[in-house]
Amino acid sequence: MKLNINIFKIETNHVAPQKGRILIAEPFLPGSYFNRAVILLVAYSDKGAVGFILNKKVDYPINQIIPDFPDFDADVYVGGPVSTDSIYFIHSLGTEISGSIHIKDDLYWGGDFEELKSKIRLGMVKPGDVRFFMGYSGWDHGQLEEELAENSWLVTDIDQQAVMGEESKKQMWLNIVKGIGGKYLMWEHFPENPSMN
Repeated sequence: MKLNINIFKIETNHVAPQKGRILIAEPFLPGSYFNRAVILLVAYSDKGAVGFILNKKVDYPINQIIPDFPDFDADVYVGGPVSTDSIYFIHSLGTEISGSIHIKDDLYWGGDFEELKSKIRLGMVKPGDVRFFMGYSGWDHGQLEEELAENSWLVTDIDQQAVMGEESKKQMWLNIVKGIGGKYLMWEHFPENPSMN
């Protein structure tokens, strides 16, 4: 019986990468960082791309990672393999945090970290307003395009609620794949580690 390998081929003209869209890892993409990852692109240009993995939570809250951080009930996620000794954040506070970079809608990246901490101390920021990441995912000029040509990523849109919402991110990859539908529904039936099957 001949296998239909087209189920692994991503429609490259489906959606183009751009700031504010997400990358969905194909089912067998190896590595602890990118296996079943959902990555929000916060920057995309001909110079390269930057993003944060949305669905891989760290076991420690922000207060344990940064000792002088104000009391704040917020999770931290693995952002990617680059600069894992640094904390990055996205938020919905807009220009209330100076130096923020607009991603899309009411979604922003970074800004003055001390200002953020101050607003948290004053009770002006809720946990649902900000998401923290250890490290980030980065691609040099042409690197992401090469990976897209190799069918490593599916690009699609995402709304702000899905990015910032407090519901569990553990099933995010699966839920997005189901939402896209079509032949990608087959992806949910593949084991994370095919050698374990």
